[in-house]
Amino acid sequence: MKYWPSQFLPIAFLIILALLSFWLRELGENSEPREVKTAVHLPDAIGEQVVARRYDETGKLRYLLTAPHLEHFPDDDSSELRQPVLLSYRPNAEPLRLSAEHARITSKGETIYLTDKVKLVRPATNDQAELVARMPDLTALPDSGTAFTLNPVEITQGKSWVTGVGMQIDNNNSTLTLQSQVRGEYISPRAKP
Repeated sequence: MKYWPSQFLPIAFLIILALLSFWLRELGENSEPREVKTAVHLPDAIGEQVVARRYDETGKLRYLLTAPHLEHFPDDDSSELRQPVLLSYRPNAEPLRLSAEHARITSKGETIYLTDKVKLVRPATNDQAELVARMPDLTALPDSGTAFTLNPVEITQGKSWVTGVGMQIDNNNSTLTLQSQVRGEYISPRAKP
C-alpha cells in the first residue's frame, strides 16, 4: 500500500493558494471605488499685450519678452503665449530677436519652449549682413543666454545659406553651432554679381 499524504501536500497547497487569490480578487472588486483626482490644465489668469523684462545683477536688461496673449496655468505654474517675441540682449551688440507662433514658459521662467515657425534674427552690422535662422522649435534658456533645437535648421545671411539638423546657440559668445547633416553655400559679400 502507498503512502498518499505526502502526495496530497502539494495539491493542498495549490488549492489554498487558488482560494486565497480568488478571495483577494473579490475583495479588490467589491471595495468602494476611490476618488481619483486628476490635474485639470485650465488657466487661472489671462493677460493681453504682455511685456516681461529680466535684468542681470548689475541692472542691465538681459531679455525682453512680449506677447499679445498669455495664459497662466496653476497646475504646473506654466504660461502659454501666442506670437511671442523674445529680445535677448548681449554686450556691445544689437539684441537677438526670437519669434514664434507659440511658446510655453516653465514656472520660474528659466526655460522657454518656442514652437511653430520659430525665427531667430541677428541684426546686420557694419561687417555682416542680417542672419536669419528658421526652425520648427527652439528651447531657450534666457538666464544663461543659450538655446538649442534637435530639429532641422535653415540659416541665411545675405546670399549665403546653410542647413543642418540640431543647433546650439550661445548668445554670450555670439555663436551658432549646427550638429549634423550640415550643407550650404557661402558667397562672399565682396563677390561681384
